[in-house]
Amino acid sequence: MSTTPDTPHLPGESVETYDVLARLGTDYFAVFADIPAADRAVWQRAQAYVDEVGTRMQDAWDRADYPLDLAVRLGELDLLNDGIEHPALTRFSPLAAGLVNMEVSRGDGSLGTVVAVQGGLALRTLALFGSDEQQERWLVPMARAEVLGSFALTEPDHGSDSVSLETTARRDGDEWVLRGAKKWIGNGASGGITFVWARVVDEESEHDGNVRCFLVEQDRLGYTGTVITGKVSLRGIHQAHIALDDVRVPLDAVLPGTKTFKDASTVLYATRSGVAWSALGHATACYEAALTYAKERVQFGKPLAKFQMVQERLTHMLEELTAMQLYCRWMADLETAGTLRPTQASLAKFHNTRAARRIASIARDVLGGNGILLENGVMQHLADIEAIHTYEGTESVQALLIGRDITGMSAFV
Repeated sequence: MSTTPDTPHLPGESVETYDVLARLGTDYFAVFADIPAADRAVWQRAQAYVDEVGTRMQDAWDRADYPLDLAVRLGELDLLNDGIEHPALTRFSPLAAGLVNMEVSRGDGSLGTVVAVQGGLALRTLALFGSDEQQERWLVPMARAEVLGSFALTEPDHGSDSVSLETTARRDGDEWVLRGAKKWIGNGASGGITFVWARVVDEESEHDGNVRCFLVEQDRLGYTGTVITGKVSLRGIHQAHIALDDVRVPLDAVLPGTKTFKDASTVLYATRSGVAWSALGHATACYEAALTYAKERVQFGKPLAKFQMVQERLTHMLEELTAMQLYCRWMADLETAGTLRPTQASLAKFHNTRAARRIASIARDVLGGNGILLENGVMQHLADIEAIHTYEGTESVQALLIGRDITGMSAFV
């Protein structure tokens, strides 16, 4: 709560602002009490980053501006590795990688998406499937965010059914010619590189008809990345609508480790756990803002926190938040043990983005009219949660993946 005692107040305005953005360290079941020192150090580095950039990112979100230098700062602090195992990269445990996703998203969802796109999708694609030469040239610069990367799978006509993508890579002598369109591509208009998933057209190749990935520099002739405007969610990062109008790249632009669409799925499976952690970060910010506000805001002569209805709402929020924490911590432990299954990550994403939605909605309600103010954070998180609820596989797709696993029957059309 912010007051100015030296300045006389007009009747009806004893409080100027409410200080609801502070970190409270909510951990009711001590889920994070035993974090190893190395992982905690990474977490603290992410916290320091959020504190460093928070005010500026709030303004950038309001203006729908993407401050590229703050994305680069993530690389300077070595926060983009997302648990990827590669000798050229700093090794994060699954827990440390999750905590980075959580903490950065707690501060700002757009920056959380930078971590997901640059590290989780683009850097992981290169580390898993790139040639030695591709990795030698691009891997470390991408980890440092000296080069921004994007992952171009989704198309205007193909979102949940991305397996049906229509972008083609046609063999023409010693070049590939890429033709098609992609949409919702983070960093797709940032001037860096794009990992384009396309269907091979080469009748003389065993890969004819298969989906493979191609490394495309964004300054190639025929590549046009147009920033999508009018977004109400993740306004502090640009997503692009990409046109690939006969873009020519050399034969060695293909990532040799990619053979079929299953390779794209491998990347997506790995990043779904990150989305679950990101949802936890958003939900934590909303719960803690509501709790702080309930203690500070006085109505009918007493703090909101003294009203039974408000205490019940806070309890419901804590119940959901604690479940989200338990999902994430156990998921990290399973991944560390090498036993995490893709559908388990799907269930964590399915649960956590839904729970984050509910927590954010209740928090907005607890803050009343102040809940829609950007300065209090909740409305921004509520809007950003809508994006993570959809990307890396919609709620319906996750349900079908899990349903197929538990029944042994596919309901995909």
